[in-house]
Amino acid sequence: MAMLEVQNLSVSYGVIQAVKDVSFDINEGEIVTLIGANGAGKSTIVKTISGLLKPQNGQITYQGQDIVHRKAPQVVQAGISQVAEGRHIFAEMTVKENLQLGAFLQKDHDQTDKTYKEIFERFPILQKRQNQDAATLSGGEQQMLAIGRALMAKPKLLLLDEPSMGLSPLFIKEIFTIIKELNERGTTILLIEQNAKQALAIADRGYVLATGNVQLTGTGKELLANPEVQRVYFGG
Repeated sequence: MAMLEVQNLSVSYGVIQAVKDVSFDINEGEIVTLIGANGAGKSTIVKTISGLLKPQNGQITYQGQDIVHRKAPQVVQAGISQVAEGRHIFAEMTVKENLQLGAFLQKDHDQTDKTYKEIFERFPILQKRQNQDAATLSGGEQQMLAIGRALMAKPKLLLLDEPSMGLSPLFIKEIFTIIKELNERGTTILLIEQNAKQALAIADRGYVLATGNVQLTGTGKELLANPEVQRVYFGG
């Protein structure tokens, strides 16, 4: 049984249909990526899984349980955390206060303290700057903070929406290294990315979306080698 299964999902914004009959699944321990141009429906799918949007039709099953009608905090409690497109950190709050928000549903204070230590070991710059306002961080450091905040909830499934957006090439490389390391340590990941080559290089499987539909699917390696993917996304 897949950890997450999305079946025949359709989502609209008023009269505009953003997602049309999309189906995909994620097995425990995988990195699965959704790639596609702006407007393909990628972020809409993530927001719907997270409980921020409600679909017109379709089913979302997580660990055998239907989560379509759950609110966002209930989805987090179930073990799914989202790192939103554009990071959405609280700029006027300190780094540590941002991290604290990620643990707002955690009731075991000892476990929360342990998670802080794990985050600071993984992202030493956040420990160094924990008392600074988040606005003082660089774009790459803010992305690390956004990921760290999501990890404070101890997710089994991490949803990453455009984590490389707006970052320098150096930080893009570092963020993809972090994603791979998180997966190797046991976190299942759904990766939404316009940087198709980087995403497919680390993904176990991928789905290519266009105008709200799944157009292609395969392993990361298969899609990297696909002539149509190369033509559209790599200029080949």
